[in-house]
Order: sequence, then C-alpha cells, then structure tokens
Amino acid sequence: MKFLDEAKIFIKSGNGGRGCLSFRREKSVEFGGPNGGDGGRGGDVLVEAVPALNTLIDYRYRQHFKARTGAHGRGKNMTGAAGEPAVVKVPVGTQVLSEDKSEVIADLTEPGQRVILAEGGDGGFGNAHYKSSTNRAPRRADPGWPGAERWVWLRLKLIADAGLVGLPNAGKSTLLAAVSHARPKVADYPFTTLHPVLGVVEAGGEAFVLADIPGLIEGAHEGAGLGDRFLGHVERCGVLLHLVDGAEEDVAGAYHTLRAELAAYGADLADKPELVALNKIDILDQDAIEARAVVLAEAAGCAPGRILRISGATGAGLPGLLGVLLTHVQAHRAATRPATAPATGDVQPWDDSK
Repeated sequence: MKFLDEAKIFIKSGNGGRGCLSFRREKSVEFGGPNGGDGGRGGDVLVEAVPALNTLIDYRYRQHFKARTGAHGRGKNMTGAAGEPAVVKVPVGTQVLSEDKSEVIADLTEPGQRVILAEGGDGGFGNAHYKSSTNRAPRRADPGWPGAERWVWLRLKLIADAGLVGLPNAGKSTLLAAVSHARPKVADYPFTTLHPVLGVVEAGGEAFVLADIPGLIEGAHEGAGLGDRFLGHVERCGVLLHLVDGAEEDVAGAYHTLRAELAAYGADLADKPELVALNKIDILDQDAIEARAVVLAEAAGCAPGRILRISGATGAGLPGLLGVLLTHVQAHRAATRPATAPATGDVQPWDDSK
C-alpha cells in the first residue's frame, strides 16, 4: 500500500427538504385545514478516526464527499426523513485543516473520535406550521435551507511514542528492524527510507511505538533532499532518538546539521527530550569510539557518559538504549494522560464565524 500523508477533499452537507403545501377535507374532520409536513434536515459531513487505516491513499482517488438531501415534507402532517450523513474515515492522528491551511479544524487522536465538518441544512416548514388562530388556511411552505460546502486538507501525523531522526545512512532503518518486527528497506545508499515506518518495541514488559522517518540533510527545510515535511510525523513523540553515524569523520558537524534542521522546522521539535546515540560501533575500535563520543558529547552539551554507544547491526548496546527510551516514554505518557477518558461521540461543529 502506497503511503500518503496529505490530501485535499471537497465536502458538501445535504440541503434541507422542502416543506409541503397541503390541505385536508375529510368527512370526519369538520372544516379540514392545512396538513403539510416539514422537510427533513440535510445530512451532515463528519470525519471519523478509525484504527484500521494508516494512510490517506484512498483520498488520492476520491476527493468529493456529499451528504444526502433531506426528504420533502408530505401531506397528512408527514415530516420528511433526515438525509444520510457522509462519513469521511481517516487514520488516527489525522488533522483537518482549512483550505488555506491557516486553521486546524479538528485533530483526531483517539479511535472512534468524530467531528462534524459541515452541518446539513434545516428542512423548510410546511403550511401546517403557519396555522394560527388568525390564519386558518395558510398557503405558505418554505424551501429547505442549503447545506454548507468547502475544501479542506487532511494531514496525517503518525501516533508514535518515540521518533528516530538522523542524517541519511545513519542506520535508522537497521536499528528499527533490530528492535521491532518492522521490516523497513535497508541498503548501503542514502534515502532508502522514502516514507515513515512504525515499529512496536517491547522493553521492560511494556510496548511502545518507534517511528523512523526519512533522513535529513543540510538545507532540508529549503527543500533539499526529501525536504523536512516528514518531521510532522514525530511532532507527537515524547522523545527523539538522534542517531549519529559512528563512521562519520565529523560527528559534531552531523549533530549540528540535524539540530539546525529541527530548529528551522519549528513545532517545538528542538525542545523535545533528546537521546543521542553513536551508531555503528561494530566497525570502530574502542579508542575511536571513546574519542568520537567525547566530541559528540561536547557538541550536544552533555557528559560523554550520556552518549549511547550502540550497533543496530550486531545488537550491541540495544538493551540499555531501550531501557532509557522506555523511561522517557513512560514519563511522557504520565504527563499527557487525560484525567478522564476522552469522549468519542460527536463534538461541536466547526464555526465559520470564529
């Protein structure tokens, strides 16, 4: 399945049904009178987060979603049926943005969460509605109100507890494959990872989700390489694991390059808790490992002992790495855990007037 994390769609809620103009004259009903029913309400357009989806590829081929019009009112005071809603199903972690991307309309972070994007139009009144003591035979019936329509953007941001970041060929995919059952593409050339990959990691009797994103190069925020749009998939992470290639001659330069890209992207990524790991120690001798760890620690502004020495290829240092990652993940979960379970029903619709 092809990965797609952004799509533009058109939504239109249903129009309200037309009210009915009708009179009755029955043998058993003296004088008869108006009996035109009201029109039914048009269907809403809703967006719903479902756990079975992990990409927006469906919206590459279908961009228009329209709810049904409400049924028209009928005689004998019969109100028209409400129109069927249109439900746009998206992966958990999807944001709905306005057409110019200046406003976040909805952020769906829980399975089953639903938000009304466009309310259906109200049905028109039938002539029975206008009957009064002074107007016994009204000849007025209203048309239904039109529904709302607009273009919106869907943007997927993966839900992960920890994120892997680094330059191309830092060994991120190899590490993800070593600590989880994910099978990302691994090769000895840059940009083997072209879209984010998630893996479930088990450590200390608990499980957490680790996200691997395409590598960043200098100038990614200006469009170099694959750009930096994929950083949106680690915005929700509680901790970032910064992987530095131990075979790199200038490990400090590699670290500063990535930090500069995180800062240029924004969204407080540069302020997230960070773990720094020196990867590929299996191809270095002990003296080279320690020397590069010291240089990297100076660049990161921490003690050399805080630099994790690992090898995704041989598994060296991975148990310690997972233990530290789990500690940060647990702290993030405790800090963000809601006091009460979030409601998954309909919420207030988007208000255009704001």
